[in-house]
Amino acid sequence: MKYPRAVPLAIFLLIAGVTALSVFAIERGDNRRELAQIDQTARTIGSTLERRANNSTAYLRAGAALFSTVDTVQIDLFQRFARELKLDDQYRVSGGIGWAEVLEPNEVGQFESRIGSQLGRPISVYRLPGTEAAEKVVPVTFSLPDSVRTQRALGLDMYAEPVRRTAMNKAVTSLEPTATQKITLVSGRSGPRPGLLVYMPVFSAEQDGRQLKGFLYSPFDGQNFLDGAIYDGLVGDRSVRLYDGAIDQSNLLATHQDSNGIGQSSAIEILIGNRAMMLEVQSAKGSTLTPLSMITLLFGLAVASLSMLIARLLTQQALEDLSALEYYTEQNSIRNSLTRELNHRVKNTLANVLSIIALTRRRTDNLDDFATALDGRIRALSATHDLLTQSEWGSTPLRSVIEAELAPYANPEDRALDLEGPDLALAPNDALSFGLAIHELATNAAKYGALSAEGGRVIVSWERQEGGIAEVRWREEGGPPVPQERSRGFGTDLIEKIVAHELRHPVELEFPEDGVRCTLRVPIRKPSEFAIRAQR
Repeated sequence: MKYPRAVPLAIFLLIAGVTALSVFAIERGDNRRELAQIDQTARTIGSTLERRANNSTAYLRAGAALFSTVDTVQIDLFQRFARELKLDDQYRVSGGIGWAEVLEPNEVGQFESRIGSQLGRPISVYRLPGTEAAEKVVPVTFSLPDSVRTQRALGLDMYAEPVRRTAMNKAVTSLEPTATQKITLVSGRSGPRPGLLVYMPVFSAEQDGRQLKGFLYSPFDGQNFLDGAIYDGLVGDRSVRLYDGAIDQSNLLATHQDSNGIGQSSAIEILIGNRAMMLEVQSAKGSTLTPLSMITLLFGLAVASLSMLIARLLTQQALEDLSALEYYTEQNSIRNSLTRELNHRVKNTLANVLSIIALTRRRTDNLDDFATALDGRIRALSATHDLLTQSEWGSTPLRSVIEAELAPYANPEDRALDLEGPDLALAPNDALSFGLAIHELATNAAKYGALSAEGGRVIVSWERQEGGIAEVRWREEGGPPVPQERSRGFGTDLIEKIVAHELRHPVELEFPEDGVRCTLRVPIRKPSEFAIRAQR
């Protein structure tokens, strides 16, 4: 209840935090499963590529062993070798197999004549644009399967091209099948394609040492090589990329569903012809939440919002209950205060009435005078009580008390009254005592003084003095002369004794011949000194 807005917000944040942690755990688990799956996929594809590449290099090794036993590789031997190894399926993976004879530059003419007669058509040795002749010539001699690309490749001096030449020299040094860097293969019907060549050197055994006869090679079309290792259901909607060496766009050999790769990835290194390549599998799942995470998030937010609403309603109800309790407690306190105040004021009023009755009885000789005097004084108390009732027993204007007590004795049109002073307010008990004093002065003026004669005037003036005192001066003019020898009446005793006692200040009452004068001092109290309840 001290923090009615913070508590519902804290509950919302707590449940939202738990929901966020749940979503994080679900997403983390899903990402781990996805990473494990793409890692397994990458290993499966990589092992398939390596196995097929190893099969191809095994054929090259077998061919090298066979061709090293003959002096010259003829077209019929090459074709029989390919048929006996049943390379039809391997063609779909590697793109075929070829034989390239090593020549000296002066042997090119003889080579063209000899091979042309075996193929049954002319053949010319040529180089790729932008290449230069080297110390050796290694033209494509035979190639299977028979296709547009293999026919265009016949006679191509591969040794003149730097990338191919580097791979052939490494193969001669290592005596192992060796792959080239990424190259552009001789184009077929589908145009130029990125790929690589794997070379296996073939030597002839002679008494004075080995002699390099040529190279068996297999061309690998990058896209066909990758597609041949992917079967239905293996990768799903994931992306697969094959790079020659490091993962870099310039080294990209082939892709599968490349545009789908937007999530986390896994990469492994594979060896093709003793050359390191990178195979990357990337998830098609990006930063979007899984359906389970989305359901958890929506459900958690709904629960958090509902809990916050319920907590807000409960705290609001608690605040209202507390406010009602405080209100009832205050009302009970006010009722008790009113009861005590009423008892106090009733006692004061009865005490005043009893005093008035006692003094009036001592100053009168017959019942009629007693009743008349008592009636007027009780009415004076009643008039002041009416003012206090109108102000709900709060502060009462001093001017209003004077006007109420003088109203029965003077008509405003006669201009017999002259009231002058600032706006001052009196406490309830002080107003009662002050009103009773003004009533006695007014009654005396109406019977014997200024208000009993034509042209008489009563002047009442007041001012605020230091110490919270209002000094009120009563002066009569134009009335009958005041007798200097007179008996002391009840009004004099009432003003000088009862009123002075109640106001706690002495009253100065004078009777000069030209008119009665009276000075009263009335306390001006702060509301907090007499209010029975604080303003809300």
